[in-house]
Amino acid sequence: GMKDFKVKNSLRNKNDLCKELVKEYSNCSQPCISNDLIDEHNTFLMIFCNGSVMQRTVSSNNFQNGGEGEHQLIPSVTFYSETDEQKRHKIASELLQTEKAYVSRLGLLDQVFYSRLLEEANRGSFPAEVINKIFSNISSINAFHSKFLLPELEKRMQEWTTTPRIGDILQKLAPFLKMYGEYVKNFDNAMELVKTWTERSPQFKFIIQEIQKEKVCGSLTLQHHMLEPVQRIPRYEMLLKDYLRKLPQDSLDWKDAEKSLEIISTAASHSNSAIRKMENLKKLLEIYEMLGEEEDIVNPSNELIKEGQILKLAARNTSAQERHLFLFNNMLLYCVPKFSLVGSKFSVRTRVGIDGMKIIETHNEEYPHTFQVSGKERTLELQASSEQDKEEWIKALQNTIEAFQQRNETFRNAIAKEYEDMPVEVSNAELGKRAPRWIRDNEVTMCMKCKEPFNALTRRRHHCRACGHVVCWKCSDYKAHLEYDGNKLNKVCKDCYHVIIGCTDSEEKKKKGILEIESAEVSGNSVICSFLQYMEKSKPWQKAWCVIPKQEAVVLYMYGAPQDVKALATIPLLGYTVDDTPRSADLPHSFKLTQSKSVHSFAADNEELKQKWLKVIHLAVKGETSECQNELQVNLEEQPESSKTSEC
Repeated sequence: GMKDFKVKNSLRNKNDLCKELVKEYSNCSQPCISNDLIDEHNTFLMIFCNGSVMQRTVSSNNFQNGGEGEHQLIPSVTFYSETDEQKRHKIASELLQTEKAYVSRLGLLDQVFYSRLLEEANRGSFPAEVINKIFSNISSINAFHSKFLLPELEKRMQEWTTTPRIGDILQKLAPFLKMYGEYVKNFDNAMELVKTWTERSPQFKFIIQEIQKEKVCGSLTLQHHMLEPVQRIPRYEMLLKDYLRKLPQDSLDWKDAEKSLEIISTAASHSNSAIRKMENLKKLLEIYEMLGEEEDIVNPSNELIKEGQILKLAARNTSAQERHLFLFNNMLLYCVPKFSLVGSKFSVRTRVGIDGMKIIETHNEEYPHTFQVSGKERTLELQASSEQDKEEWIKALQNTIEAFQQRNETFRNAIAKEYEDMPVEVSNAELGKRAPRWIRDNEVTMCMKCKEPFNALTRRRHHCRACGHVVCWKCSDYKAHLEYDGNKLNKVCKDCYHVIIGCTDSEEKKKKGILEIESAEVSGNSVICSFLQYMEKSKPWQKAWCVIPKQEAVVLYMYGAPQDVKALATIPLLGYTVDDTPRSADLPHSFKLTQSKSVHSFAADNEELKQKWLKVIHLAVKGETSECQNELQVNLEEQPESSKTSEC
């Protein structure tokens, strides 16, 4: 539009004029202007706070006499605002460019770090198994992005004028991002292995340092590059949310983009969790040093909830003593400050478990803001610095207790689901009064209490005579009188001992570990499952219960037995090559999966079972999870007893 504008004599240069115009047209107190934006034709751009852009051209003819000491300027103003369509194209371009850079980093991890370390391991410098555990399924992740996602994005950007959308691509490929679950779950362990073997093996350390010196590494460490897959999924989530905000709800791409975001957000929550775990481990290391490296707290399962200074009221004279508390998700460390010239130092006086802890608000006229922490190990009367501080401590402690109880309840429900088709277990009220059903030895490969694997020498199977669970000797080192057996002393597990006797194990002060919540996928929710013989590289053959779940039809899970609560290993099948040629006359029904340097061999009991597995795997390695898998589900009633194959 046209607007009269008064310009004072002092505005002799274009920059001053620009600033004055910006103030006039945008009401911006701090205009965004630079001499770099003014060209030789006196044309300049003004960028406003609201994101709009104004182009102006000023020539000597624009100035007319408007009175003594003043000039009159009649500017012609044109505004340019980026459309949502342009913004969507910009987001898609950013997705493509960042994907190219990410694939380059994956290649560095897979083809350089992993490859060179594995090559040295095969020479016997350090175990190859360690290298495989460090890099987990990075080869599968690299194959997915370099062979599937990146080519699809490149093709789409070339066709953007006719097909301006990305939701359909992400919706089709987003389910395969579930393979990140294995990498993220293994991340803590991988970081620990890198640290351990850098200290233990000079060859391991030398190779990593040599690669880190190369230009392709960008002066970053292996650990930094290994974090990139963890950080990538949240990046997809952020870009897709931005894309949806710019997308009309009646767009053809809306449903695909929305479905993609739902799947990616689930995967991102796991990645964000891993990032938080890394930050948590760093904090645990700091506290470990504060405690004089005497308390074993550096464990991924430990999470710091709250810490701070507090006063403890003495039991005899109610004098207040300075103390420091560290509250974790499974324990409270009650500490005494130590003199230190460098940093804060503490000595642990008592470790109080969250299990069984109670918080009681107390009232003391002489000492305000007090509350009581009552645990199995000790009861403490504490004084906060203010009423607000007291409320914060009580809330943190109560929330931690509730979360701990909920985790235990979830674990008990998971166990109950595993055995829902079995006879009802003995209730706590009937422990020792009614004979339990014994779990068979061959139904488990690990202790049902501590989850440690059984072996023939140091960790043999024992049965709790009260609940019937199969446990190791450490978890069954208790005896109690059982009413159903004439009140004779019988070997029982620790949990049953506490219920029957009605007391805690405070005398021995054994710490109960955090129970794992993860459980094996039940066979009833799978595309196919059966026993197969399995061999990795040159290791001996072993029998494994193999499952491909419905929800993750591109991942093969392997268990020691059908009732195990934790998988021994998983194989993301995407990108693998299938070879159905028998290995030898002794194994006529065998087949092999290969990818890069990973080789997995399997053998079925009969040719029919082998073909059923191959039909499912051929779909999985190509990334196909079509409805035709319903036709491939194996009927338990049709299988011989020896193969024990079940359908979902």
